[in-house]
Formats: sequence, structure tokens, C-alpha cells
Amino acid sequence: MDNEEKLVNYLKRATADLRESRRRLRAAEDRLRELGVGPDGGVPIAIVGMACRYPGGVTAPEDLWRLVTDEVDAVTPMPADRGWDIDAIYDPERGKPGKTYTREGGFLRDVADFEPEFFGIGPNEATAMDPQQRLLLETTWEAVERAGIDPTALRGSRTGVFVGVMYGDYGSRSDRIPRGVQGFIAHGSHRSVASGRISYLYGFEGPAVTVDTACSSSLVALHLAAQALRGGECELALAGGATVLSTTELFVDSGRQGVLSPDGRCKSFAAAADGVGWGEGVGLLLLERLSDAQRHGHPVLAVIRGSAVNQDGASSGLTAPNGPSQERVIGAALAAAGLSPSDVDVVEGHGSGTGLGDPIEAQALLATYGQGRDRALWLGSVKSNIGHAQAASGAAGVIKMVLAMRHRTLPKTLHVDAPSGEVDWSAGAVELLTESRPWTRNGHPRRAGVSAFGVSGTNAHVILEEAPDEAASIIEQAPDEAVPAESSHPDRTAASPAASPVMPVVVSAKSEAALRAQADRLAGFLAERGADAEMADVASALTRRAALAHRAALVADDRDGLLAALRGLAAGEPPPGVTVEAARSGRLGLVFSGQGAQRLGMGRGLYARFGVFAQAFDEAAELLTAELAGVSGVSGGSPGLGLRELLAPASQADETAAALNQTVFAQAGLFAVETALYRLLESFGVRPDFVAGHSLGEITAAHVAGVLELADACRLVAARGRLMQALPAGGAMAAIGCGEEEIAPVLAGRNQISVAAINAPG
Repeated sequence: MDNEEKLVNYLKRATADLRESRRRLRAAEDRLRELGVGPDGGVPIAIVGMACRYPGGVTAPEDLWRLVTDEVDAVTPMPADRGWDIDAIYDPERGKPGKTYTREGGFLRDVADFEPEFFGIGPNEATAMDPQQRLLLETTWEAVERAGIDPTALRGSRTGVFVGVMYGDYGSRSDRIPRGVQGFIAHGSHRSVASGRISYLYGFEGPAVTVDTACSSSLVALHLAAQALRGGECELALAGGATVLSTTELFVDSGRQGVLSPDGRCKSFAAAADGVGWGEGVGLLLLERLSDAQRHGHPVLAVIRGSAVNQDGASSGLTAPNGPSQERVIGAALAAAGLSPSDVDVVEGHGSGTGLGDPIEAQALLATYGQGRDRALWLGSVKSNIGHAQAASGAAGVIKMVLAMRHRTLPKTLHVDAPSGEVDWSAGAVELLTESRPWTRNGHPRRAGVSAFGVSGTNAHVILEEAPDEAASIIEQAPDEAVPAESSHPDRTAASPAASPVMPVVVSAKSEAALRAQADRLAGFLAERGADAEMADVASALTRRAALAHRAALVADDRDGLLAALRGLAAGEPPPGVTVEAARSGRLGLVFSGQGAQRLGMGRGLYARFGVFAQAFDEAAELLTAELAGVSGVSGGSPGLGLRELLAPASQADETAAALNQTVFAQAGLFAVETALYRLLESFGVRPDFVAGHSLGEITAAHVAGVLELADACRLVAARGRLMQALPAGGAMAAIGCGEEEIAPVLAGRNQISVAAINAPG
């Protein structure tokens, strides 16, 4: 065959491959359109909360960030608290039956620690529960609360749960099961129950799905959760995965296969890569449609632009990674996000450190992301720090990249002596993160890809984008469990010390001991952050936590006073000014005042400080201003006085102050402020059992109780105010009973009023 014939054959094959790729792309786009996802990425999904447990003592995302930026190697000897006979299974010689040639890995600390009473679980059931289920219950609470949401308020909500779990070996140790526990052991070890138990104990009514695609499980769960949110199956969704090893079987099996790293470390994409280092972990993300997150004032930590899942199919081996499939899943994720490869700056790779898998993954990245770039794609893996956390590994990569975006830094990948010699790195613009680097924007928002490839053959790829500009400059400041993450939303910004010289701080817990522990953790957070911890932010964030049975209210003038009060509470000796009580049962009523309570500037501080208050006030003010169009201010002033002017300081607006004393504006202004104040209290979790009001306040009460829609209430307030304004001096207004046919015109049009105004002396 001559060269010309070879060229023709090559072009025929290339053309056929291109046609097949186009066919697959069209089919993928058609499927995405069916799901409501267009070429611009469709409905963006926000990550609003994160929680995790990983090796190295990581109990929160901030701990994970410190671990990777401090370049910590979290691999340790096998734990001594699980009943493992490590000496009996270890042999440095590879391939011995029943033996493993490594004694190290990335292990979680204190996995037996659990407080079942917090979740209403009895001691026998708790003993029967797989530690993976226990840790998922704990991190669910933390992920939700760190989003500024009271977990107890989600009972009955359409919140979905999508978690990846690989192992169910906890109940296999039948010789160790105590009497009284056996009846719980089946549900305690079933992987399906891992998601169902979360929904059951928290009262979530969205989909509950446990995913097992091996090491891609948590990213597959994330993909499914995002699809469920886009499809309207749920309003919030938890997504992630958990891996805790209850036995040594994985190490023995992997030792027989010869795929282990002898020192237990993943040397991702390195020339020194010599096998996988197994690890453990739990990572959960709370997801919400971006528009909903912004509307609710939840912190937007990052955005999921696109994701994709596929299968290796009939590849070279059941468990062998497949390069073309990895290329396809990356291409599908980019298509779902509406992006080109050059729009992504970095990939958090799977990078398990095996001599087979890493070169295949790197070549797939070079063939996709590495082409047509003006700047190299950076490549790294958190497995080099914590080992391969298996079903929780993808979630670890997502959390790492979210924090990298927010801190504008790409952490170093450890244990890279040199890039793998099995990879042709000249085939594209991809470079390993052998050193930490600043993450600067390259003409577009910061974006990262995260990959996970399961031994099942199921591949997943997720594309993350930094939060919208209004939140991108804020770095998460939450302590673990103490204060939810900050946001740039107006209801999370700091109040000036002059506006709030004394800040009440509320701490609650399920028991007295837990209350003292919470106080101790909060004191530690304040001491660590120093002046960077704004008291107003701490106080505001704590109002969004669940109000548990044991509570303490602390009032302090400054940070030092608050620290002293917290330390006293932690020691069981609360100082004066600290109130400690158990919650009492009772019902709450809220009463709205009538005319006479108005003052110029009322609500001005709340409007500036809280976005929830400002939004509610603006909605009412817009409707009321329209209803009052043409109503003159004092002395022939401008018609249609805007209610926002009532927020001006008294020293700046004499005319506005005079207008406020007119009934029509006083009542409209009071209604707008009262409504906004109620919505603010509602956002803090204050939900009264009864509402009532005096005079104008009756209409506010009827509105917040759901009797009157906002537009109808505003129309009624304006009509009432105009009628009362029209009364002669010294006159009064009386209310009389009337039927629906008589009051209907009031709600139908402001020019048809069917009420009786009766003059009365005094």
C-alpha cells in the first residue's frame, strides 16, 4: 500500500470518527434539551453548604483547606481502635494469600464516636448502625446549618438525598454483635438505608437514592442531584459520599492483586507512582438552584455549570480504565456547561497513583483540555494528601476546588518527584501542580473540572464555576459547626459598631454538656480569628441555627466581653449577663401596632443591614406608592411621595417628616415596615402561632397570616388611609359589618370604595 492510499484510508477513518462524535454530541444535546438544559448550561446549580470528615483530623471544609495548603501528608498507620489484627495480615512480600504488604492509609479518627440521642436513636440501634450512616447523619446537619438553614425547619420539605456508599461490611462481623443489637443489624448495614435514614430522621420528602458506582459514587450522586433539581423533583438536595472501612478485606484483596502502594500514599501522575493508597472520608454538599439560593439569601459558594456520567462499556477489561470513555465524559460535561476546553483552568484529577490508571487519565486530559489553549491546564489531586477516599473521593475534590476558587489559590500536589514518564506531556498544554500557585482569572470566571472513575467502569466529570461576582470576593469564614459560611447577600454583611453597640449571642444544644461544648468551640473560633470575627456576623449567623432544648443568651459590649462570657459558660460558671435555661413549651403570639407608632427613619438600620427586610419593604413600598399616586404631600408637595423617603434621617428631611404625620403616609409606612419586620423575624426562624393587630395593624396581621395577598392588603391600606385622611379635623372613623358584595369593590379598584366614614366628636 503506497503512502497516498494510506492517507486516504486514514482520512476515511478520521471522517467516520468525526461523524460518530457529531452524532453523539447531537444526541447528548437533544437529551439535555429534554431536561431543560440548553447550550448555555441551562439551569445553574449552586453549592450553598459543605461538610466533611477526612484523614488528618479534618472535621470541616476549613480543616481540609488548611491541610492542602499546609501540604500535610495525612497518611498514617492502620488504626488500633477497630479490632484489626494488623500483624497477622501484614507481610512485606507481595501476593501472599491472606496478606497485605502495606500497613498505612488515610484513616478517619474516632469513627466510633457518635451521639445517638441527638437524632433520637436508641443505644442498640446506634451500635448496629454502620459508621458511614452515622457520619452521613452528622454531616447532613452541618451542611444544612452552614448554609444558614435550620435543619429542623426542613421537615416535610422536598429535599433530596443522593449519597454514594460502596461498602456494607460493618454487619459482617457476626461474632461481635451483642445480644439486643441483632434485630437492627440488617438496616444498619444496608447501603440503601444510608440515604433513606437521612430522609427519615430529618423528615425530607424529596428523592432518596444511594449510589454505588465504586470510586465515582459521590460525583455520580452529585450529577443525579443536579438533574433532580433541574427537573423540579426537589427544592434542595444533599449530594456526596461516605467510606469507612470496617474490616481489612480491601487491603488483603488489593495486596493479592498487587495494586497497593507499599507506603500507602497516592503519588498522583508522578514518575514514582507505585499503586493506590486507600483512604476514608465523608463529604456532603447542599445544592440549590442558583436563582432560588440568591432569592433566599443562602451563601453561594460555587456553581455547578455542567456534569456528565458514562460507562466504559466493552473495553479492554472489566476494571481497566478506558481513555476514549474518559474523553467522551469530559466532552459531554463541557457540552452540558456550554463551554469550550479553554474555558476551564484546572482539573482536580482522579489521580489514584496507579501505573495503569494515571497515564490513561492524563492522556485523556491532554486530548481534551490540553488542545487549543493559550495557557496550560493545571492538574492536581487531593488523593496525594489524604489517600483514595473511594466513594467520598469525588466530593473531596469538589470541596477542595470550591475553596481554591474562594481563596484564589491552587494547592500543591504532593509526592511528585517528576511527571510520569508513561505520559507524552508534549501532546497538549497540561501541567502538574508541583507547587502551589495563585489562581488568577483568565478573561473568564475561575472554573475547574473534577473527575472520578469507578472500578465499575462508570465515569463522572463535573465542571465548577466560582460564585457570581457579588459573592466571589468573600472567603468562607465559618468555624466547624459554629457559624455558617458568609455570603455577600445584604443580610449577611456586618453592621457598624455604632449601629449595634450591644450584640446578643444565642447558643443552643441538645444537652447541658453539649451546650458547654458549643460555647467552648465558639470561644475558640473567636480567639483564632481575632479582630477578623465581626460580632454582628457571629450573632446574626447563630440566629439561623436550630433552636435546641438547652439554650444560653449572652450579651456583651465587645469581643473580649463575649469571649469571657463564652469561656465562663464552657466552664459551667456563666458570668452575670448570661442567661442559661431549658426551652419551655408554649405558644407565641405577635401583635402589630396601629397609627401613632410611626417615626421618621423607622426601619432605616434594618433596611441597610438585612436583605430580607429590604426586599420585603421594597415590595410593599412599590405597591403602596402606586396606590397613593396623586396624593399630595404637605403644602402642595410633589404627588406620589415615595415611601423609601420615610427611611431618611429626621435631620435631613423636614418635608418628609411632616408628610409622615399625615394619616395616609403614616399608615402606609407602618404597614411596609411591619410587613418587612415580620419577614425578617420569619427568616430568623421566629414563626408565631397567633397574630393580631390594632387598627392598621389588623391589616398587617391579616396579610402575614395569609388571609390577604400583598397587593390586596396594600390596596386596602391605601384606601383606608385616604378615607381617614379625608375626615375633618377632630373626626374619627368607625368600622361596620358588611357583606362580601359590599367590600368587593374595595379590592377590585381603588376608586370604588364602599365603606362608611362616620363623623364623631373628639
